[in-house]
Parts: sequence; C-alpha cells; structure tokens
Amino acid sequence: MQRDFTWIVVAYLVAVLAAVAVGVTVGWQHPLAVAFIADVAATVAVFGFSVAFNNSSFYDAYWSVAPPLIAVWLWSAALPEASGLRQVVVLALVGWWAVRLTHNWARGWSGLGHEDWRYVDLRAASGGAYWLVSFVALHMMPTLQVFLGCLPLWPALAVGTHPFGVLDLLATLVTGGAIAIEQRADKELVAYRRSNPPRQAILASGLWAWSRHPNYFGEMGFWWGLWLFAVAADPAYWWTGIGALSITVMFRFASLPLIETRMRQRRPAFAAHQQRVSMVVPWPPRQR
Repeated sequence: MQRDFTWIVVAYLVAVLAAVAVGVTVGWQHPLAVAFIADVAATVAVFGFSVAFNNSSFYDAYWSVAPPLIAVWLWSAALPEASGLRQVVVLALVGWWAVRLTHNWARGWSGLGHEDWRYVDLRAASGGAYWLVSFVALHMMPTLQVFLGCLPLWPALAVGTHPFGVLDLLATLVTGGAIAIEQRADKELVAYRRSNPPRQAILASGLWAWSRHPNYFGEMGFWWGLWLFAVAADPAYWWTGIGALSITVMFRFASLPLIETRMRQRRPAFAAHQQRVSMVVPWPPRQR
C-alpha cells in the first residue's frame, strides 16, 4: 500500500513538472490559456502512469489537486486593484476544499490493486478501444470540466476590481457551507462503512436521510459558490457559470444515474428509498 501511494505521489510530481515545463514554454500567452495548456500537459502525464500501471484510477485525485494550483497561478497574475480580502477568502476556501477532498480520497483508496467500478465496467464495454476511451472520457473530459469550473477564479482572484461586498459574503456562505456539507456527508459515509452494515443495507441517517447524495450536493454547491465570487468581483464575468453548470449537468445526468442503477441492482430496498428521499437537494423525507 505504501509503495502504491508512493507511485501516486511520483505521478503527480511528474505531472506538476510537465505542467511547469509547458507553462514556461507558452508563458507569453494569456494566463488562462497558459493554465489550460499546462493542465492538459499534467493530465497527459497522469494518463501515462494510468497506462503503465494498467489502472485509470491514477487520475482519481486529479479533480481536487489541480484547482488550487490553477488558483495560485491566476492569483500571481492579479491586477493591483483586485480585492485583497476576496483573494484571501477564495484561496482559503479552495485550499480547504482541496485538502479535505484529497484526504477523503486517500483514506478510502485501497491501492493499485483496485480500480473504480465504473472504469472496470467501461473497460469491459469498450474492449480493445479502452485506453482511447479512458483518455477521452476518464482523463480529458474531467480535466476540461474542472478547468471550466475554475474559470470564475480569474475574475475572483485576478481581474475583478469591485470591492468586497454583500455578494462576497453570500458567496462565502455558499462555498463554505457546501464544503461543510460535503465534509459531513463523507464523514457519515465513512463511519457507516466502517460499521460493517449488512451487504444490502442503505445509509439513511444524518444528511443521508434527507438526500440520497448529499456529498454530490455539497460538491455542486462549491462550484456555484466560486461563480458567485466571480460575479461579485465583476458582473461582466457572469458567463463563467458555464463551469458550475457543466459540472452540475454531469453529476445529475451522468454520474448519479450510474450510481443509482448500480444501487438498485445491488440493494432491492433502494427503489423504495428513492421514492422517499430526495435525490440531491436535502429535503425532509416523504412518508411511506
């Protein structure tokens, strides 16, 4: 296990070096373009390790590792007129989210002998085309979505010059609250799994009594919170909400349906659970 984790660390160090090398090469371009090209280079590096070790789960931590690095890069290009208070708050929230989510991945990771069940199913369905499918669907698509989700960081950290105000306070509450919800949901899920419940049992207590996927609700809320900071910094950047929207659509219409289908197949009582409990937004459960 320790050796496997060491390989993950090595892979991400190589990815960072690749991103820096490519970023220096194209450093004359717009900071967002540099960030995107470096992001793609890092993804390709991680993909190389996925292929070498025959395990696409090498990429799993990338979702939470890339955003703080992108944030720091964009902050380094900030205008002098940008709000220092907003910069501190946004960087702190992104850092909290990244550390917490990466830690949650690390404590649930069981080593390179394991691969996410969705990747296993995709491998079986795609056959000889698996690594092409893996590169596009499991590596580049999430990288693109995370980058779009990070677009609000440009006005929030670099070029938005509106002073810190009421909308920033709302953004802080939304972003911080979303992280706290996701953190509590993950903590409840870990505790439940460690309790060794019956194989077909369903977690339906705490936040999970009000939402079938409160962790996803928190994750979606985080990206919408970043968008609120962008609008607070400069309303002209309202369009950066495309990132939060794309992530929400992906979770709601791709990731969650896959999970729910698997749950119905493995847990007969889940169909009744679906009738009582909200899918994403926490809401009092309906009576039987």
